[in-house]
Amino acid sequence: MNINIETAVGQNYLQVKEGFDESLFTKLSPPFPPVKLLRFDGSKKGDVVTLELDFIVFKQKWTSLITEDLTDENEFYFVDQGTELPFFLKEWKHKHRIIKKGSGSIIRDEITFKAKPGFLGILLYPAMFLQFLYRKPIYKKYFKTES
Repeated sequence: MNINIETAVGQNYLQVKEGFDESLFTKLSPPFPPVKLLRFDGSKKGDVVTLELDFIVFKQKWTSLITEDLTDENEFYFVDQGTELPFFLKEWKHKHRIIKKGSGSIIRDEITFKAKPGFLGILLYPAMFLQFLYRKPIYKKYFKTES
């Protein structure tokens, strides 16, 4: 299953790159399930991010490894790949792209996931889509053009 969501923001892509830190990460966490950040190394190749998802009656650990990162004259991106996933996910890959656009930039979340069992992906898709749609107003506020 694939999800692609774009958000236009007012800051230059290199400013946005600098803002992709632990503080932003905690702001992006949706209200449900509550997320506890256990480890945040950053967004460079080799970094690790570990979360604990609290589903009230049980908790699930989610660990991702940053497998790629690149900065050039047009964009910055990094890819997190799930290495320890909640029981309902088989695979997870999330490419975070910040693309130069005039004086601002586009933040593009490109997510690919597989559920287990596979048919569960159809049920999970709306929830996953909403989790990332939730980020749009946060990105816009966090990376608005400074006056």
